[in-house]
Amino acid sequence: MARVGVFVCHCGLNIASTVDIEKVVAYARGLPDVVVAEHNLYSCSEEGLSSIRKSIEKNKLDRVVVAACTPRTHEPLFRKTCELAGVNKYLFEFVNIREHCAWIHIKEPLSATDKAEKLIAMGVAKARLLEPQKETESSVIPTAVVIGGGLTGLTAAASLAAQGIDTHLIEREEKLGGVLGDVEVISPEFSKSGDLIGQLVKELKGSRHAKVHLGAKVVAVSGFIGNFEVTVEGKGKQEKIPAGAIILATGAQEFMPKGEYGFKEMPEVVTQLELERRLASGNVPRRAVFIQCVGSRQPGREYCSRICCNASLKNALRIVRTRPDSRVSIIHRDIMSYGTASERLYREASDRGVVFLRYGLERIPKVVRKKDGVVVEVYDETIDEMVDLDTDLVVLATPMVSREDARDLGKLLKVPLDKYGFFLEAHVKLRPVEFATDGVFIAGSARWPSSVTECMGQGLAAAAKASIPIRRGKVVVEAITASADPDRCAACGNCVIACPYEAIEIVEEHGKRYAKVNETKCKGCGTCVAACPNDAMQQRGFTSQQLSSMIDALIKSTEEET
Repeated sequence: MARVGVFVCHCGLNIASTVDIEKVVAYARGLPDVVVAEHNLYSCSEEGLSSIRKSIEKNKLDRVVVAACTPRTHEPLFRKTCELAGVNKYLFEFVNIREHCAWIHIKEPLSATDKAEKLIAMGVAKARLLEPQKETESSVIPTAVVIGGGLTGLTAAASLAAQGIDTHLIEREEKLGGVLGDVEVISPEFSKSGDLIGQLVKELKGSRHAKVHLGAKVVAVSGFIGNFEVTVEGKGKQEKIPAGAIILATGAQEFMPKGEYGFKEMPEVVTQLELERRLASGNVPRRAVFIQCVGSRQPGREYCSRICCNASLKNALRIVRTRPDSRVSIIHRDIMSYGTASERLYREASDRGVVFLRYGLERIPKVVRKKDGVVVEVYDETIDEMVDLDTDLVVLATPMVSREDARDLGKLLKVPLDKYGFFLEAHVKLRPVEFATDGVFIAGSARWPSSVTECMGQGLAAAAKASIPIRRGKVVVEAITASADPDRCAACGNCVIACPYEAIEIVEEHGKRYAKVNETKCKGCGTCVAACPNDAMQQRGFTSQQLSSMIDALIKSTEEET
């Protein structure tokens, strides 16, 4: 017979302001096999965790149910507490009565309390049937692959190589540096980008742990965390690289605004990167007009690229610093110059005579060729009138967009992209440089348009994350994976087709064909269980019997009310 302990959290007032905690605890005490039911102000605090641990030891509990907030952030804490008290962590059940109850029923305290009781009854019913589990381990190949040789990829590869990890850097172009290689100076310090890239390239070339593949691209990826095989094609040959982890740092590219503002029709209309090349060669215009948000923050591409405004401020300053007699205007919808350093650039630009004019989507600027040259006609919303700007050069500040091969690469790595073609991290706050696919990491502008500082920071973060399984030499697989009963399995293949992680295959042993799960690949999504017609596939911690018991408990608690 199980000995279940129930611990209900007030979560300050997050739960207690809506749910009658005392009533819920009293209800829990009457549930089958519940030995003790208590409540804590903050169960996740050191005091709360210590109280739970002492109660487990004192009451000889072998099942633990905590009713609190989100398991996503707090479940590891309670599982660790169970282990410290001598209880297998898979004999723990979490019931979310904050997001699933208190918050969504904040104006219905009586109904919220009733629902909290039902949720706990279901949690206890499942906990009674939980079984101790043992986590499995898988070996890890001590090699990393970094895809992309721009600033982010160089930073990540250099960090991994410096840790003594064999690293393969794959770049599809014949040179390293990516988009930053076409930029001469970096704001806000106006430092030389070549010095930064050169230092990283020098570190890689001087390391015996780094190998750079130029003019190469990834054509196939197989395997799973710790045991990937990356097929690289370049210079007429293919190479298979075994790897324990993969970092995706392919960056982004500048949007080409064909057909807008006379681009490609007038030689005086250029993008930021073309201006960068002109300034690097000493070709500094006397008059220049920057037009912001060309191709972004409008239907079809609603996002702000974030780095365009800082690029315009930097290049405007380069012009006025070199030619004090120059006339520079920046036509914008808003200046997204975030950060104190960028604010200083904005102030300096204003002090040096750079003119800022604001326009709206209803009346966008026009670039017109006249007898005396090019004129930009703009309706300035600040002074509420039309303004004509004679200029030698029109600079279009366009957004960074995803690379053309992003979707193909996403399919190879089995990682998701958003509607704009940028790669989606597992969680923007909790796992910002990881994918839901274990062992594959993301950094830099492939994830979202990023500044130099952000690219380097994310590159280091991805390298740190990727190095963890490699340095450990093993991967521990959480025991929530699926498994097949060979005696029940008819080898129909439904589970193989349904599995989104390609973790299941049909094997034959001793003349019997059945489905076999690769536990390292399996993520415990349960899709195969739903697809199995013979009830042969089960998921640890979420068996059919356990889930049925939860439904029965809900029905029983509802019947007791009537």
